[in-house]
Amino acid sequence: MYVLGCKSRHSGPLPAITLAPASCWQQAAFQQQNKKQGQGRIFWAKNRQLFSSFHTFKPYTRRIQRLTSGSLLQDKKKYQGLALLIGALLMLVKFAGWWITGSNAILSDALESIVNVAASGFALYSIGYAARPQDLDHPYGHGKIEFLSAGLEGALIAIAGLAAMGKGVYNLFHPQPVSALGLGIGLTLFTGGVNWALAHMLLKKGRSLNSISMQADGRHLMTDVVTSGGLVLGLGLIYLTGQVWIDNVVAIVFGGIIILSGYRLLRDFVGGILDEADLSLVERVIVLLNRHRSKNWMDVHHLRIQRFGAGIHLDFHFTMPYYFTLEEAHREIDEVTRLVQQNLPHEAEFSIHGDPCLPPHSCGICLKDDCPVRRQPLQRRIEWTMSNAYQNEKHSLQTPD
Repeated sequence: MYVLGCKSRHSGPLPAITLAPASCWQQAAFQQQNKKQGQGRIFWAKNRQLFSSFHTFKPYTRRIQRLTSGSLLQDKKKYQGLALLIGALLMLVKFAGWWITGSNAILSDALESIVNVAASGFALYSIGYAARPQDLDHPYGHGKIEFLSAGLEGALIAIAGLAAMGKGVYNLFHPQPVSALGLGIGLTLFTGGVNWALAHMLLKKGRSLNSISMQADGRHLMTDVVTSGGLVLGLGLIYLTGQVWIDNVVAIVFGGIIILSGYRLLRDFVGGILDEADLSLVERVIVLLNRHRSKNWMDVHHLRIQRFGAGIHLDFHFTMPYYFTLEEAHREIDEVTRLVQQNLPHEAEFSIHGDPCLPPHSCGICLKDDCPVRRQPLQRRIEWTMSNAYQNEKHSLQTPD
């Protein structure tokens, strides 16, 4: 391949228009590229301060310190490990109670305990996995494994409930004797009390540490407490009346309750994987922005919040005066991110798209009384709501509250 107008190093000077090897053209292009890069470096050095703010403005992304690091992660593992150990011990107690009494109702409770132990073990693993840092393959981190943990727990619970119902239905037609009911009632009361204390601890710590796995485990154990209370009533009726069929009916009823508990966890899992909106969290952010609203903030729109395990990602458009410099706009966005981060317990990422106002359309809703380019007076203050903050359009006089 040959090009025009290049001097060949093999044949000496050439006429103005000649043919030369393509390698010569490539060498010239490389030299020209280096020259441009050198000029670019000089331009960058002269304008470093300007570009240092520009590259974080549109869209603006800011990383907040991870809450899953250090002592908080160790606390999660400590409490979830304690739940795993206690759950394993209670499972042995329940199976011992079923072995002694032969009660299908106690068996249904024991079968669910297998799920408790398996789910607690996976939850403990998922807590450590979710704390892994972001990488190229997982730009939003690994937090969604906690939704997977809740989904697995829900599926196992539903299977245990089906097994308990099946055993109860079978023994309605093929009865078997029940014995030592007093001991069975005592063991059920004991395990129910321990589960209540454990569930209360997991729910409290799960909320404070923002652990979906711990909260799911706590809700499951609280359901287990309710079933234990029902089992005590059922076993008490058998003890008083001597009617063995009551045991099977109780097993069927509480098998259904167990299935319902599993369905709720599966529902949470599906919602998390599909990025279902947490409306209470969205409302909380909007109320916070309204309460601390600056006169430089024209509107917030296209607001979306995504959960990824213990953390959240906030994405919205933010309208400011069109004449603001990049530095001024950057300062306003910094103020918004600090405000939200300081008032939410979640690990948070922000992706904020800065929009300029559009006079005269924006003037009627602009709260900036010292605006030097105002074309019409303020006509109404628009309260930001879930409805108008969600829409992907700038606010105007026609925007509903």
